Amino acid sequence: MTGDASALPRYLELLWDREVKVRRGPKPGVGIRDIGAAGVSIADRDGLDAVSMKAVGAALGMTTMSLYRYVDSKDQLLMVMLDEAYGRPTLRWGAGEEWRARAHRWSRALADALVAHPWVVSVPLTAAPLTPNVLAWTEMGVRALEATPLGAQDTLSSLLVLDGFVRNHVRQAMQLGAIGPDGTPTPDDGSYESTIAAIVDEKRYPALLRAAQEIRSGEPSEFYGHELAFGLGVVLDGIAARIDTVVGSDPL
Repeated sequence: MTGDASALPRYLELLWDREVKVRRGPKPGVGIRDIGAAGVSIADRDGLDAVSMKAVGAALGMTTMSLYRYVDSKDQLLMVMLDEAYGRPTLRWGAGEEWRARAHRWSRALADALVAHPWVVSVPLTAAPLTPNVLAWTEMGVRALEATPLGAQDTLSSLLVLDGFVRNHVRQAMQLGAIGPDGTPTPDDGSYESTIAAIVDEKRYPALLRAAQEIRSGEPSEFYGHELAFGLGVVLDGIAARIDTVVGSDPL
C-alpha cells in the first residue's frame, strides 16, 4: 500500500501493516487484530451495547489506557471490529461466469457474513470503512461487475445499492424476529396477514385485504430467504436495465 502514512489514523496504519512498532506500554503479544477479535466476541455474546474500551481491555488483560495506544476512540474500535467480523471473502469467480451470477453470489455471501454477526448492521457509520477486509469485499464486488460496460462510478454505485439492500434486509429481519439470536432464519407464521384479515375494513383497504388473503391461501414462506431472493432479483434487474441503457447509448 502506498501513500502518506502520516495521514492515516493509527488503527488503519496497524491494520494495513504500515507501522511495525506500537507506542510503549501495551501488553506484549497483543495486536490490533486481537483487539478486534475481543470486541467481536463481546458483541456476539452480549450485544453491541456491551462493547466498550474498558470491556475490551479487560478481556485482553489490558488497562483502558493501554488500549488507547492502538485506537483513539470507540468509533475506531468499532471499525476494527467490523473488519474482523467481515473477514476475508472466500468468493472466487469462475472463468466465463456472467456478471449477474457473480453479483448474486457476492450479495448472498455478504448477507451470510452479516447474519453471522447480526450486530454489524447496527454499527453507526460516520464514514466509508477503509479497512483491509471490508475493502477486499469491495474488490470482489468490482471484479464481479468488471465484465460489464458500466463505468467506474456506476459500478461502485451498483455495489452500494446491493450492499444497502442486503444490510437493510438483515436489519429488518432481525427487528421483526425473522432471524433468531443465533443467526438462524425463522419460519413466517403468517401472523401479519392473519391480523390484517382480522382488523382491516374491506371498504377502506380492499386491495390490501385481497393481497393478505391471497398470501394466506398460498404456500408457507420464510420471510428472510424469500424477501432476500426477491429483493436481489429486483436490484439485479435494475442493474441489468442500467447496463442495457449504457449499451444502447454507445455510438456504432
